[in-house]
Amino acid sequence: MIELRTPAEIEEMKPAGRFVASVLTELVEASAVGVNLLKLDSIAQGLIRAAGAESCYVDYHPSFGAMPFGKVLCTSVNDAALHGLPYDYRLADGDVLSLDFAASVGGWVCDSAVTIVVGTPREEDLRMIEVTEGALAAGIAAAQPGGRMGDVSAAIGSVCHAAGFSVNTDFGGHGVGHTMHGDPHVPNDGRPGRGIPLRAGLVFAIEPWLMQTTDRIFTDPDGWTLRSLDGSRAAHSEHTIAITDDGPIVLTAR
Repeated sequence: MIELRTPAEIEEMKPAGRFVASVLTELVEASAVGVNLLKLDSIAQGLIRAAGAESCYVDYHPSFGAMPFGKVLCTSVNDAALHGLPYDYRLADGDVLSLDFAASVGGWVCDSAVTIVVGTPREEDLRMIEVTEGALAAGIAAAQPGGRMGDVSAAIGSVCHAAGFSVNTDFGGHGVGHTMHGDPHVPNDGRPGRGIPLRAGLVFAIEPWLMQTTDRIFTDPDGWTLRSLDGSRAAHSEHTIAITDDGPIVLTAR
């Protein structure tokens, strides 16, 4: 069921957005060559406790997950595209790292993701990250009251295709509110003028993600991490937005 939030409820969601943004900022600063993924998860756990927030991930167990996630942060490295389960791995020079984090503050959830290169970057990795960020910006700009969800999807897809990437639509954005995942689904490709109407009060996450040379994925033996089928690297960008009468606002702006 799609729910519309009142202006007062959107105000109540802003602390969750600021918290998620601040955690990702601290995690980006902490990510360096030699840092263990489990250390990053531990940092996020500490920040959650200090803020009196709640993790959206630790007990999360949807149909596509082999078991409850068990961590508070997704850390997807190199060919891991989404849902990277933190494990005992120290970041190496040149690793592509996607950090995806959602938390509940005051009963409201926000969700965001960012991709960085640890240490010495490769030009092709920086370009892929730039394309995901550009696609995210285009999707946000298209999320205007009076439009359709297909406008958002088409804006995302057009940026990705123009840069030479193929797009996987198995996973995409989603409604956000009292829980992390809800209606509507926000595909990363589509046709303008199609889909549900965009109305003030609609709150959802937009999250384009790309892989260098494929749009096909498989699930890692850990039961959670989704990897590119051909081993190529991946990038992921995400913000939670709210549509208002004056246009979209980014709740998780960093």
